[in-house]
Amino acid sequence: MTDLTYRRATREEFEIAVAWAAAAGWNPGLDDSEVFWETDPEGYVVVERQGEVIGTGSIVSYGTFGFMGFFIVREDLRGQGIGRGFWHWRKETLEKRLDPGAAIGMDGVFEMQPFYAGGGFVFSHRNLRMEGIGREVADGDQVNLTKLTELPFEMVAGLDRRCFGFDRGTFLRRWVALEHGCGLGAVVDGRLLGFGVIRQCGTGHKIGPLFAETPEVAESLFAALQSRAVGQPIFLDIPENNPAAVALAKREGMNEVFGCARMYAGPAPALPWNEIYGVTTFELG
Repeated sequence: MTDLTYRRATREEFEIAVAWAAAAGWNPGLDDSEVFWETDPEGYVVVERQGEVIGTGSIVSYGTFGFMGFFIVREDLRGQGIGRGFWHWRKETLEKRLDPGAAIGMDGVFEMQPFYAGGGFVFSHRNLRMEGIGREVADGDQVNLTKLTELPFEMVAGLDRRCFGFDRGTFLRRWVALEHGCGLGAVVDGRLLGFGVIRQCGTGHKIGPLFAETPEVAESLFAALQSRAVGQPIFLDIPENNPAAVALAKREGMNEVFGCARMYAGPAPALPWNEIYGVTTFELG
């Protein structure tokens, strides 16, 4: 289609992607657009026709790792092949932004798996969005939990690197201090055994990430975080390849409402999935 132009998005155009994501039911957080943009201002792109944005996407670079998301073509123009060329351009453009040999990850909707596989992505596992209702917890469930903003940043960043696989300091500094959120860490004998963040979204609250060395630590963090949204919908995106995360969601009476296929192009990072109870976001990894 010769009348299409692919290019970087402006800050205002990125808001189109966020609005379309909300309309599609992806339920972005109230602070997501600001934090996502500051993480990588060059990581958002659009396809336009005759000066009008008709598709969006993200190609966020962490240097040694990339992540693709926000792949949306305007609803009334789908099925015309617009997204196919745009998607391949996005992947090629992201590859140029990354260190040689770096992998790219993505969380794609299940029905698009064959398309992504044709573009070189290999299935890893399913990430499932689980929904529940926030409830009050006893103070005893919150023993040894500290606000992340009160902990040394490198302590938090170290555990994040372990569970995410790559450094994302710019993103993390903002994520642990969201205006409409709260981050908590479990510290025992000077060691951070796990941490999680809950943030307000268009509907309810999402918890992500939720990292913990043991199921007990994950349970304590989850209880404390969800108590900040009593009576409201809460969402946790669990990796299905962590049986303990599946068990946690089941114990909490949560139900599956959405899901994505985690896929990688290039060498998949060797992550401690048994310590990952909730992925951070479907958009930036």
